[in-house]
Amino acid sequence: MITCFDIGGSAIKCAVATSDGQIGPLARVATPAHDFDAFTAAMRDLIDAGGPSRGVAISIAGVIDPDSGRIKCANIPCIDGRTLSADLAAALGLPVWIINDADSFALAEAQAGAGRGHANVFGLILGTGVGGGLVYNGRLVGGPGGFAGEWGHGPVAAQFAGSPPQSIPRFPCGCGQAGCIDTVGGARGLERLHQHLHGEPLDSRAIIDAWQAGDARAGRTIDCFVDLLSGPLAMLVNTVGASILPVGGGLANSAALVARLDGAVRAGILRKTDAPIIVPGQSGAEPGLIGAAWLGLEKVGGAHA
Repeated sequence: MITCFDIGGSAIKCAVATSDGQIGPLARVATPAHDFDAFTAAMRDLIDAGGPSRGVAISIAGVIDPDSGRIKCANIPCIDGRTLSADLAAALGLPVWIINDADSFALAEAQAGAGRGHANVFGLILGTGVGGGLVYNGRLVGGPGGFAGEWGHGPVAAQFAGSPPQSIPRFPCGCGQAGCIDTVGGARGLERLHQHLHGEPLDSRAIIDAWQAGDARAGRTIDCFVDLLSGPLAMLVNTVGASILPVGGGLANSAALVARLDGAVRAGILRKTDAPIIVPGQSGAEPGLIGAAWLGLEKVGGAHA
């Protein structure tokens, strides 16, 4: 048995996974985001509650520097900058494996969601920002520090979008560059586009609702949003050969938006198919725990979850 965690800025979710492939949720507690001792104590209590464990697998938002092993995790200050795997292993007395939350989603979708039966699956995150992870022939493709699949960064966002074309600024990105897809994708990107186009602050859900109600201004925003994202996604599909892109994150709750993006991407790829390739994720409410369980059981040599 291993202990699995899905850790975010507000909550730590825990489960146990056994070698027969069963995942049993344990508990959810508030994240002690500013106190590392309290953070590890909360994890230790959850591990003890689950019984003897062979290791700890964690899905978390953040990336790990390939040279120093230090994590960059802005929403949990007490772990930001730490050699987290080593520090937790020392505090908990167990092996610790860490997976980026987008990679965890991709793994969960490939094994237990919309990607079942597909050799190559790209898990697409459209949340606050954008992210992703690639599963190739059933195995997660990793890069240094978990950066593989991060299609949202790099100065490649188009400077014109929509029909007729509308000028789009090269918005500064939190990664230090300007013109990244992350600046115009996801919920904050959608809101930024609407503000730029119409001078109107509106949250992403309201924009989508207005678009579906036939509002012309919101429709213009969605046109530009889909135009900006569909080109890079079509190139990604052509490059990695993914046959399905399950979508997670808040914007995945809009089936109409996912369908609109799917149609635009399929129109731009080399392979012509009438079957949707961008679809809402199906792995359930806890893809972080499922992905962490899969990773951890693989590490200890057990059966996959």
